[in-house]
Amino acid sequence: MQYEFISTSREDAVGIITLNRPKVLNALNLQLVDEVVAEMERLDQDPEIRVILLTGNEKAFAAGADISEMADPSAIEIMKRNQFAVWDRISRITKPIIGAVSGYALGGGCELMMNCDIIIASETAMIGQPEIKLGVMPGAGGTQRLTRAVGVRKAMEMLLTGEPISAREALRYGLVNRVVPVESYLSEALKLAKQIAQQPPLAVQAIKKAVYKAADVPLQDALDYERNAFYLLLASEDRKEGMRAFLEKRKPRFTGN
Repeated sequence: MQYEFISTSREDAVGIITLNRPKVLNALNLQLVDEVVAEMERLDQDPEIRVILLTGNEKAFAAGADISEMADPSAIEIMKRNQFAVWDRISRITKPIIGAVSGYALGGGCELMMNCDIIIASETAMIGQPEIKLGVMPGAGGTQRLTRAVGVRKAMEMLLTGEPISAREALRYGLVNRVVPVESYLSEALKLAKQIAQQPPLAVQAIKKAVYKAADVPLQDALDYERNAFYLLLASEDRKEGMRAFLEKRKPRFTGN
């Protein structure tokens, strides 16, 4: 498909989405977000793709929402636009999303980053939710996902001051998985994506869903879900192949069946 504000590529079983508005530090206008989500959904349905990688450029993952689209419309007009509904579709992507983040990841950029399942950050990453400085607050999940990631106290500090944190501080609080030199953040993210892409796809997707259940439902309900997902995976061809390969001391060939 042809897009205006993102570019796409693939390496092996990894589908790569690159935000591509460099002149405005990848500011997230409505069309860019629509394109990202549409491509994620397309890759989610592509049987040749097992992992999605989302990135920007060295200077900016995404520096925030495109304020020019929000400065003039009234509150009612923005509410009728329902511009955050498209974000909800990201949570329904079944394949893992790896974020490769460098430079600014602010506001909507931070919210988009937090929709990734695993995040590799460069040492230059600056991450934050500065909406309060514009007289508003996050609207695409920033207060909720940030609090779940870093805890109430740190989230409150970041949201009420609007000040960003460094990649190293984000790592300390569990907001990102790894911090690597800027020259290798994308290659490291791609390496990790390819590693996960070699795992059995049905198990990968089941694990992703089960992990998020842990944050959303009571423990016993989450344990019941995990147990049922485990039983279902026993019926897969990949389970048979994985266990047979282990016993035969060879590398398994997973097909997603």
